[in-house]
Amino acid sequence: MKILIVEDEEQALNRLQKIIAEILPDAALIGNTASIEETIHWFELNPMPDLIFMDIQLADGNSFQLFTKIKISCPVIFTTAYETYALQAFKVNSVDYLLKPIDKNDVKRAIDKLKLLQSSRFAVVDYAQILKTMPAPPVKYKDRFIIKLGDTIKSLSVGDIAYFYTENKSNFLCTNEGKRFPVDFNLDQIEQMLNSKNFFRINRQFIIGHHAIEEMKAHTRSRIIVKLTPPSKLDTVVAIDRAQDFRAWLSE
Repeated sequence: MKILIVEDEEQALNRLQKIIAEILPDAALIGNTASIEETIHWFELNPMPDLIFMDIQLADGNSFQLFTKIKISCPVIFTTAYETYALQAFKVNSVDYLLKPIDKNDVKRAIDKLKLLQSSRFAVVDYAQILKTMPAPPVKYKDRFIIKLGDTIKSLSVGDIAYFYTENKSNFLCTNEGKRFPVDFNLDQIEQMLNSKNFFRINRQFIIGHHAIEEMKAHTRSRIIVKLTPPSKLDTVVAIDRAQDFRAWLSE
């Protein structure tokens, strides 16, 4: 059995890999991806696996989006941290799911169920059609960012971060104290991780927090110049196409 794991939490990935190795010693873990974008790219280069373990909430969005972009014809066992999430539709359509933290007995039960279905008259489930009848999952915002500097690992609370920015094709965050650290995610991914009530993408280069705004001035063509604290040497101007939404965000 060739298995693909779609999971963005390293601890959960390691645990699942270990459990699969114990339950299915002859199985081949042929890959693991951590985002929607990475998973799509994986399928462009690889044939369909025999089974997928898929986390519902990934770094760059809801993994259900994959079923509108890729024709997945193998069984999928979903994993989720949300016990109250409405997954009954998957159970009645011969698809199983596991609650985190993942338990070895639950994985074995799911595998046994899959084998039973395959030995009878298992049919490929139209996941995309099922998803149309289901509510959106609860939004999960990031509370902390892990920063790696050589052998040093630092954990930063989102509340301690003033803004995120891109410079010379690299991505950084700036803390409220003015310390700057590189981050592993691009701004598109970071934007999905943050609560939009607290942070706003003013242009392609900056995502800023409410608390980082020191001063604002009207600029040409309805644009707005934002002065940040801690200050930035880069231009922080709200893009024209974002100006209206920025004003609405401020009023909220």
